[in-house]
This record gives sequence, structure tokens and C-alpha cells, in this order.
Amino acid sequence: MKENNSRTKWLHLRLTEAEHQRIQKNFSKTTHTRLSSYARDILLGKPMIGSYRNQSLQDVLAELYKLRRDLHGVSNNFNQAVRKLHTLRNIPEFKSWIQHYDREYIKLSSSILDILGYIRKTADLWLRS
Repeated sequence: MKENNSRTKWLHLRLTEAEHQRIQKNFSKTTHTRLSSYARDILLGKPMIGSYRNQSLQDVLAELYKLRRDLHGVSNNFNQAVRKLHTLRNIPEFKSWIQHYDREYIKLSSSILDILGYIRKTADLWLRS
């Protein structure tokens, strides 16, 4: 079963200008790319990476995240095509196509899950080192 990791709760904070500038200054010294992920990690006590950055690994991670987004789009498009084929189920020649694309979708989904797992592991290793 798919785990629901969507963030639906909001935490609102009011800061003085000095507090905001201090947070921005500390945030800029980390490897985080989004202030929200930085704040979440601070509040949840997760390990932080200071000013040291391995730029080549940072570039690899950026490409992996882009790949993950692209694969998600490919998966959605493929799923829509298979659903469209299912609407043509009553036409005899399409039944073989439907069965073929159902098998291909299972293979594609499995491959995408493997790649996403690798991306998660790589990101976790990077954040811990």
C-alpha cells in the first residue's frame, strides 16, 4: 500500500526583521535549497549539513531529482494511455493491445519505483555525510 506523505498542516510563525535575517543567513550556509525544508529539518531535529558542499555530488542530486520528476510524468502519461485503451475494450483487436500495455505498465512502474528508491537512498547518504 502506498504511504501518504503529503504535508497538509501549516505552521505559521511571526518574526522580527532581525530574526528573519538571522534565519536567512543560517539557511544560506546550508545545502538546503528551500527554506521550508531547512525549517522542517531544524524543527524535527534532523542532521544539518553546514557550509561544506561537494558541488559535483550536489549537481548529481539535482539531476536525479529532475529525473524523478520526469519519470513521474512519463508514468502518468503511460497510465493515461492504458486507461484510454481500456475504454476500447469491446473492440476485439484492441484486447491484445490492452493486455500488452498492462504488462508494459507493470514493468515501467516497477522500474520507476526502483529508480525512486535509489534517488531517496542517494539523497539520504548525501545528507548524512
